[in-house]
Amino acid sequence: MDAIWKEIKTTVKKQIPTHSYKMWIEPVEFLRRQESCIVLACKNTFSRKRLLEHYGPLIVKELRKKSGIKYKLVIEISTGKRPAEKGHSLEPQMQLPDLNVRPHSGRLLRYDFTFDKFVVGDNSDFAYSAALSLATHGNGQQAGLFLQSNVGMGKSHLSQAIGHHILSKFPSKRVYYITAEDFTNEMVYALRHDRIEQFKEKYRYNCDALLIEDVHFLSGKERTQLELCLTLDTLLDSEKKMIFSSCYLPADIPRLHDNLRSRLSGGLISRIDPPNFRTRVRILQKKCLQNNYIIPNAVTDYLAGELTENVRQLESGLIGVAAKASLLGNSIDLPLAKSVVENIARRKKNITIDVIKKIVSKYYNVPVKDLVSRSRRQKIVKPRQIAIYLARRYTDQPLQAIGKSFNRYHATAIHAISAVEQGLKGSARIQEHVKFFSKKLESGNF
Repeated sequence: MDAIWKEIKTTVKKQIPTHSYKMWIEPVEFLRRQESCIVLACKNTFSRKRLLEHYGPLIVKELRKKSGIKYKLVIEISTGKRPAEKGHSLEPQMQLPDLNVRPHSGRLLRYDFTFDKFVVGDNSDFAYSAALSLATHGNGQQAGLFLQSNVGMGKSHLSQAIGHHILSKFPSKRVYYITAEDFTNEMVYALRHDRIEQFKEKYRYNCDALLIEDVHFLSGKERTQLELCLTLDTLLDSEKKMIFSSCYLPADIPRLHDNLRSRLSGGLISRIDPPNFRTRVRILQKKCLQNNYIIPNAVTDYLAGELTENVRQLESGLIGVAAKASLLGNSIDLPLAKSVVENIARRKKNITIDVIKKIVSKYYNVPVKDLVSRSRRQKIVKPRQIAIYLARRYTDQPLQAIGKSFNRYHATAIHAISAVEQGLKGSARIQEHVKFFSKKLESGNF
């Protein structure tokens, strides 16, 4: 029967696109035959679902052609070596150790940011498939991937999952996971200390997979953009893997050189949207399982219905419920969950761009008409940038609408948001101001 399955794979390969075959059919192995069923094995639940939904009828049809028997198709998850016919066994899926992994350079990979711990929904199935394909396939199949989403949607999880997968299969591979800010700072340090050649050698010739987060940080940094362009060209010529993530699409990042924009857009671009209610429930259930939380279904349904901003907020609600119950010695029920949600769910329905304009205007003593004017005086630019940042953070308005409300293009709005984000990392003054406005907005005291 194993020989028949190999014949079927050869036949199916001719009927579907090459990349689809390599992604979904090639890894599948024959496991056993039992009564009227043929049992195949794949690596994970998502692959099983995709196989049954998209390729199940085709496989059943070819099985009948080759064997002359109408078998029922069963697909199981391979978690280790399983005996099959004639002593054949499947290779087990490698298990990652329960600790953070430091690749050859850059930041730590979070131990829980792996493919098997990512909850796939309609909002992320394409991004998951693209990331898994890039991590699984050898060089030359797919060189680059650009993951785009708002904060807290899972792009960092998928990016690091690629790094984990590569290192689990090929421990000697050189995987560099960094932020665009890290890359910039490292390059500046190399220039100042006459070590730029070592910097170039490291990223161009001693790197097998480059994972760069928050590439919008490169906006306006001409020298860094040029160096990254040359690095990406070298990696592409060597058929290395490149993964980027950002809150914005390459076309929407302001003050980005056309050459770099072209290279970032050269690979596959995938957006991760907010999860729907069903996916949010599954995320909570998986987190409960991983952390040994025992949460009633009514509570997880309530949290999934109330905490809709992003996955990070959803996880914060779950941790808050578990922690409060533990500290107070109370049972986990709806009243307790509601008390936690009240502290973290923002009242966005009452927060508008006009409200933000008025608060910022009053605090900085700058008339609203000046905030939306064309003035570039520093006294007005900084409050305007903070107001735009708050509008993005506390309203559901798209960038185009936010920019228009301040008489600016959306690219200028992106620049303003990036400027405040950078300021939050290094300026105590900006941190204090944003904290003040956030507290005021979240309290509803406006």
